Amino acid sequence: MTGANAWTATMLLRPGSMVMTGEIGTTALHAHHTVQVLTSETAFRIGDVHGATASCRAVVIPPNTGHRVVEGVAAATLIHVAPEAKVSATLCPEYADTVDVWVRHGAMLTPGSIGMSAIVAGAVEPDRSAWHPAVRRAWTELPTLLADGPVRLGDLAQRVHLSESRLAHLFSTEVGLPFRAYVRWLRMQRAIRLVAAGRTLTEAAHGAGFADSAHLNRVCHSMFGAAPSDFGKLRWVDEPGRS
Repeated sequence: MTGANAWTATMLLRPGSMVMTGEIGTTALHAHHTVQVLTSETAFRIGDVHGATASCRAVVIPPNTGHRVVEGVAAATLIHVAPEAKVSATLCPEYADTVDVWVRHGAMLTPGSIGMSAIVAGAVEPDRSAWHPAVRRAWTELPTLLADGPVRLGDLAQRVHLSESRLAHLFSTEVGLPFRAYVRWLRMQRAIRLVAAGRTLTEAAHGAGFADSAHLNRVCHSMFGAAPSDFGKLRWVDEPGRS
């Protein structure tokens, strides 16, 4: 059994997906834009918005669905996939506004029953070669722009010579996340990296473009059900090929 907020894991963040392997800690009630898959060889406990809990070894959580990790596990794989991504249709054919979906419709799964190796491969190997050139350029420039201050879609659209509406549509379709949601992913990634490097929450918040540490805490709790400091032991795997 893990500690109350033990998160000692390796994390990889890519467009439209996040993969974490290792010790998964508990969380408060939260919801996120992505489809979540959590699987382990040993049991963990998931709770829903009604206070019900269930012990399982694999679970699929639909987008924007309130849930929490009641009891963590020492070794697990956690995958977030954007609902727009093609692989998500395999994970969650029916969306619902409560976590009951995996109880009522049989989405409470056993490891291997939905082809976990294929899901991981699909989640961590996006095909950027088919992206519109402007989207590839925007995606490449985003980390640098993020470090310099606020990132505005209109400014980025001018850089890549598209209208704001056209870039927003292409970005959401091809990257797998709406522009603002993906920027939040990048900001959170940067903030947690800074926390892991020993920066204070205030320094991490400002370094990632959040207004202050309270803003960072609110966004982190909303997305993950945990504080940024709870992720201090994460080991990040840098994505190759980004320039």
